[in-house]
Amino acid sequence: MNTTMLLIIFGMALVTYIPRMLPLVFMDIEKVPDWFKAILRNVPYAALGALIFPGILTVHENIWFGIIGGITAIVVALLGANLILVVMSSIITLMVLSVFF
Repeated sequence: MNTTMLLIIFGMALVTYIPRMLPLVFMDIEKVPDWFKAILRNVPYAALGALIFPGILTVHENIWFGIIGGITAIVVALLGANLILVVMSSIITLMVLSVFF
C-alpha cells in the first residue's frame, strides 16, 4: 500500500469522525429539548426509508412490481410479523405476480 492510499484512508476516516464527534463535544444531552430528541429518534427510520424507497421503484422494469411488493411488506409488517416473514411475503407475492404477468 502506497502513501497516497494511506492518506486517502486517513482523510476519509477524519471526515467521517468529525461530524460524529462534534455533537458529543459541543452539546450537553441534558439540555437538548424534548422536541429535538423526538426528531432525532426518527432519523434512523427516515434514513432507512430513503435507502429502501428508490430500490422499490427500480426492482423491476415494471414499476408496479416494486410498489405491490412494498405494499405487501408494509401490510405484513403492520400485522406484527417479524422481519423474515415481511421479506418472504413480499418475495412470494412478487413470484406469484411474475408467473401471471
